[in-house]
Amino acid sequence: LSQVKLPLAPGGGGTLANVDSRNFPIATTIAAAIITLEPQGLRELHWNPNAGEWLYFHQGQARATVFLGGSIARTFDFRAGDTAVFPDNSGHYIENTSETEQLVWIELYKSDRVADMSLTQWLALIPPDIVASTLKISRSVVDQLKKEKQSLIAAK
Repeated sequence: LSQVKLPLAPGGGGTLANVDSRNFPIATTIAAAIITLEPQGLRELHWNPNAGEWLYFHQGQARATVFLGGSIARTFDFRAGDTAVFPDNSGHYIENTSETEQLVWIELYKSDRVADMSLTQWLALIPPDIVASTLKISRSVVDQLKKEKQSLIAAK
C-alpha cells in the first residue's frame, strides 16, 4: 500500500483506504481501514453503526475523544505502537497532535464492511431550523455545515 498513490479523502486532511467485502470479497467477517492524517488534521466526529472499531497506531501522535452516552466522555493520548477500541455506536474523533509528522493508523472491524456516520453530515441533512432551535445556535452556523461527509479534515 505504501507504493499506491491514494487521493485525498473528503476534507483534504489525508488518505483513507478501506479493505472490506466490497473490494476483497472473501472478507465476510473482517474489514479494515488504513488512514494517514496530515499534521494537525482531524478525523471528524463519527460513529460506526455496524461494529466496534479496533485501532493500532503505526506512526505519529494522536488525541482521541470517545462519547459513550449519558454524558460519559473520555479523552486519550496515543503514540506509535498504542492500541484502542471504540465500542460500536460511540461517537469519537481523532486528531493528529503533531505539527510536523503524519499520523498513520489501522482500524479493524468485525464486519463485512467499513461503515461510519458523520455527525456534521447528519446534522446538515436535518431541516436547518430544527438543528438551530435544538442546539440553540444561529441558522447561519447551521447553513455552513457540509452535506457531504468530510472524513479527514485538513488543518487551517
